[in-house]
Amino acid sequence: MALDFSKMNGLLPAVVQDCKTGKVLMVAFMNEDAYRKTIETKLVTFFSRTKNRLWTKGEESGNFLDLVSLTEDCDHDTLLVKAKPRGAVCHTGADTCFGEKNTSGILFLEYLQNLIATRKKEMPEGSYTTRLFQEGVNKIAQKVGEEAVELVIEAKDSNEELFLNEAADLMFHYLVLLTQKGYALSDVVQVLEKRHS
Repeated sequence: MALDFSKMNGLLPAVVQDCKTGKVLMVAFMNEDAYRKTIETKLVTFFSRTKNRLWTKGEESGNFLDLVSLTEDCDHDTLLVKAKPRGAVCHTGADTCFGEKNTSGILFLEYLQNLIATRKKEMPEGSYTTRLFQEGVNKIAQKVGEEAVELVIEAKDSNEELFLNEAADLMFHYLVLLTQKGYALSDVVQVLEKRHS
């Protein structure tokens, strides 16, 4: 990188983003020493203007930011830092310094499908998902059809809670069917992306 540390008296703004959720976690400053230390230690380090020294995020709280990547902007005077946070990022205890929750509903769907895949592999006794896998693809496909019909019926009424519960049931059984067939949600997303382009 050909970073330009001269514009702001040796400092560059560093925007820190969660590598998984895409949420902006915080903004701080790096000088050349902080930049080098970040690369060497793989722990995000800044230059603290108030303490007038290098400061590794998490050095007191233990909530470090593990470096994933560093990218410079087009003017070479700002950094995008992608990191994995080890806990709350803000000193107030919040997930981000902007008061946002560091979550993503889409990531939960990936987590849920991974859990379903684990159930298929381990087949724990007493699990509803295990029972579906034991009954086979025809039964799972039938359940998807049943849940789809129930969702359509609820769509005609105005009970939001029932509608959303049926939508969740359909999504769950759909993920079980995808898993049974050996596919991931990301495979379906690729098809949608191709159609969109």
